[in-house]
Amino acid sequence: MNYTFDFTPIFQAWGLLAQGAWATVYISAISMALGLVFGIVLTALRMAPLAPLRAFAIGYIELVRNTPFLVQVFFIYFGMPELGLRLNAMEAAILTMTLNCSAYIAEIVRSGVESIRPGQIEAGKALGLSTPDVYRFIVFRPAIRAVYPSLCSQFVLMMLNTSLVASISAQELTYAAQMIDNRTFRSFEVYFVLGAIYLVLSQLFSVGLSMIGRVYFSYPTK
Repeated sequence: MNYTFDFTPIFQAWGLLAQGAWATVYISAISMALGLVFGIVLTALRMAPLAPLRAFAIGYIELVRNTPFLVQVFFIYFGMPELGLRLNAMEAAILTMTLNCSAYIAEIVRSGVESIRPGQIEAGKALGLSTPDVYRFIVFRPAIRAVYPSLCSQFVLMMLNTSLVASISAQELTYAAQMIDNRTFRSFEVYFVLGAIYLVLSQLFSVGLSMIGRVYFSYPTK
């Protein structure tokens, strides 16, 4: 093997990689927040007493979970303009990731909600709590606490999936790496460093989400 490894051109382009990493974190954070909100809404619709609402939620969840994420990205970015919705690459990336993530989160949260015993809800009502407070404090908060590790895994996976939005030229980390590769022709070094950065980001997301869980979902201690 006569190949000579040279990481110098990649490290010289650290600014472009840093911008891409920040864009990845930005896209992921917004999509996580919106996906969690929409996922909880979908869970409520999925368990609603009205059949049309349940049918809508089930249909949406099945559609998203059984189609490739890359196809969803292309549909939002290239297909929706035919219906009059024109988004730039970053907006399309955030919208697609939010819609995709919400379907998975809905099923995760639903499993947590189903673990709540009916007697707990009845006890909350007996204590005089309003219906919104019952669902807030007795249903959704304990449910999210129960499935929080699964949510964290889904969030990290979603962050890694941002690499696919480079296909529509969203200027995140993988897109930045592709630009450097096109300039330097150092594919091994570029994608080796790219993988290392994603590994670091995954660990940082895991630690950050774990800290959030300890603050908001841990049981109080005396």
